[in-house]
Amino acid sequence: MLSIIIPTLNAGAALPLTLACLSSPQSAALPHEIIIADGGSVDRTAAAAIDGGAIFLESSRGRGCQLAAGAGAATGEWLLFLHADTRPQAGWWEAVAEFIADPDNSSMAAYFSFALDDDARIARLLERLVRLRSSFFGLPYGDQGLLISRAHYDRLGGYKSVPLMEDVDFVRRIGGRKLRSLSVTALTSADKYRRDGYFRRPLLNILLIALYSAGVSPSQLNRLYR
Repeated sequence: MLSIIIPTLNAGAALPLTLACLSSPQSAALPHEIIIADGGSVDRTAAAAIDGGAIFLESSRGRGCQLAAGAGAATGEWLLFLHADTRPQAGWWEAVAEFIADPDNSSMAAYFSFALDDDARIARLLERLVRLRSSFFGLPYGDQGLLISRAHYDRLGGYKSVPLMEDVDFVRRIGGRKLRSLSVTALTSADKYRRDGYFRRPLLNILLIALYSAGVSPSQLNRLYR
């Protein structure tokens, strides 16, 4: 059983596209459940989740809290964490099934290749930078998905209930040598980059990582981020 866990907050517009990508004909070959861990949406997120055949779970707000709550409700031996606007592309079921089938991966984790739904050249540059960050620094972000066995997730203590940096904290506990890139792309919405700027937003992320590494708390970082 694979449990797919998606944290949401007012994701009614993006969620149907993501759920459609998760409902390919190949999905029948791998028993799975989809859990939407919602942080208090006031749009049609709940309706989109139910219409898409997912389990809708209400949680305390905060991505770390929501991911932890979703994992707590999951029944699968494997967990796949996704963002609501991240859509795995063709062949992803086969890649996930192949990773799960290898017993050596029971103490490993995997993530998708990063891509943006934007034709701009700057989007291609950002994708290359993300590949470098993921491979050389062992630091994939949450919008690349994360596939991990339930047993290994529990051994590592799971996601912490923090408002920010929950993905960085967890992949650091996994360790770069225990992370593998799946040969499949996950397409993520570029709306936040178009809104905040293709230079400004990555620079802000670098600043947040630097401050986090220096010991600034996730709560303080969240105030800066907002």
